[in-house]
Amino acid sequence: MSGIPEPSPLVSEEIETRGFAVVERVFDSREIQSISSALSRIPLARSRAGARHAMRHPVVADVASDTRLLNIVRGVLGQGALPYRATLFDKSPAANWLVVWHQDTALPLCQRKDAPGWGPWSVKSGVIYAHAPAAALKRVLALRIHLDDSTPLNGPLRVLPGTHRHGVLSDEAIKLHAHKIEPSECVVARGGVLAMRPLLVHASSKTITDASRRVLHVEYTAHMTMDHGLELAVA
Repeated sequence: MSGIPEPSPLVSEEIETRGFAVVERVFDSREIQSISSALSRIPLARSRAGARHAMRHPVVADVASDTRLLNIVRGVLGQGALPYRATLFDKSPAANWLVVWHQDTALPLCQRKDAPGWGPWSVKSGVIYAHAPAAALKRVLALRIHLDDSTPLNGPLRVLPGTHRHGVLSDEAIKLHAHKIEPSECVVARGGVLAMRPLLVHASSKTITDASRRVLHVEYTAHMTMDHGLELAVA
């Protein structure tokens, strides 16, 4: 894979202040084609929106461990940061969906262990999940690797800048922020990466074009062990 300089400290600063940052041209066209081809060959359990729990496949784990991605993450979470979960989103006219304003607060865990601030609990495709407190979610950063151009027409991610600093929000609080804050539309070219905090309030519209919008969404953590001895699961 071709190399690029490590991200500017301004990227880390932008993630901390706004909750997100776009890093363009992380992967070149040939690399993206190679990744896309490899993903099409592995047996991912796909739903209408794509495929969750993709980190278990070596192809995905290799992409997630790319030095350029780790450089972005470790500038925010520290040198010990590593990937633990991946989801492939595949939005197209045949698989089109709307996502309302929300935060990503559920984390995959190795086992259930009742602890203050954790829950409610659920099981998704055999993996245990719990909604996590803000202290745990602050140790997480997601990178969205764009396998296609994200444009204003194919349902790009929209975010409410700075909302990650308000902790875990109620549905009513999210609605209030959505009325007060001007959203930013995250249009990212093929090969670019969007870094975002899980507590950043975000949404996306349906696509209104024939162009697909595939994104490999990889989540990283500063530590696999959370408070109260809870262990993140690789999913």
